[in-house]
Amino acid sequence: MRPVPPFTPEHEALRSEIRTFVEGELRPHAPEWEAARSFPDEVFAKLAARGWLGLKYGADADWVADAVLSEELARSGSGGLAAGIGAHIGIATPPLATFGTEAQQERWLAPAIRGEKIAALAITEPDAGSDVASIRTRAERVDGGWIVNGAKTFITNGVRADFYVTAVRTRPEPGHGSLSFLVIEAGEGVRASPLEKLGWHASDTAEIAFDDVAVPDDALLGEEGRGFYLIVANFQWERLLMSLGAVGSMRATLERVVAILAERGVSQSVRHRVAEHALAAETGAAMTYQGLRRFVDGGDAVREVTMAKLLTQRANFECQDGCFGILADLGHPAAEDLARAARDARLGPIGGGTDEIMKEILGKTLGL
Repeated sequence: MRPVPPFTPEHEALRSEIRTFVEGELRPHAPEWEAARSFPDEVFAKLAARGWLGLKYGADADWVADAVLSEELARSGSGGLAAGIGAHIGIATPPLATFGTEAQQERWLAPAIRGEKIAALAITEPDAGSDVASIRTRAERVDGGWIVNGAKTFITNGVRADFYVTAVRTRPEPGHGSLSFLVIEAGEGVRASPLEKLGWHASDTAEIAFDDVAVPDDALLGEEGRGFYLIVANFQWERLLMSLGAVGSMRATLERVVAILAERGVSQSVRHRVAEHALAAETGAAMTYQGLRRFVDGGDAVREVTMAKLLTQRANFECQDGCFGILADLGHPAAEDLARAARDARLGPIGGGTDEIMKEILGKTLGL
């Protein structure tokens, strides 16, 4: 099944290369890494050696190639693995590339692209998720920098991160206008505690505590008091990556399930159930690729991306859960993998903006 433009023959060649790597070097380890509740940092180094951690940066930047990588990582068999890599390349490093000074990019972005340092984006707090205006983590001005106190939660790569691209409140007044971003390096005063989750077991999701952390002036990312714009700048790309991952996951599962069922023969009822999931997967792909086209062309992609995110995250969970039920009824051993996929997919309608937030955004783009 070949995707529609904007994918070129070069992108399809890259897809084939990435798929071979993912299915040969990552997927076989998925059960082991899921059980360990982590995957080795060496995975980042292997991706970096192939140039895949910086596909959308530099003179040869190619956002569509990065989209191909995100779609194919879904074939790893571990949502946590895909999330850990995705957080590094998709949400933590883009603010550095977009808003960082040359010195900041050399200090943090360049080693992140080389796989030498691992990044995490730290925005969500125990009392502030979608409502970023409620962020409480404070950065107080001192001579030569800032002192940071506060907590973040549900931070992907939080345990392994070498640095955190962190939203903080730098002014006493409430609201968006007092938010800024600091790059905070792991070390004294920074404590990361792993969290237990329903899915994404291989991802070291963490709660982060900042206790009188000294941060120098040159760690301020962008302008002071303009942090809200850094947050919203990457929303569309983050949501596109989630949509692409869902499309890749649905297609991989359907290929596997169809191959299993074709050997056994199926009832009309099962055949129709699989057909419905295939329809949803391809509808989601069409919507996602349309959003991707508008995004890379520089157009206003908010409506298309919002639709794609809302549609694919629901469809992915329903596909994984439904296909799990079909194989479980047959007593097939692959049902265990699909149970994991269903658990991992459950986060889709929550992360990157909940379904309720997506519907609110979509309603506004419709003029309501």
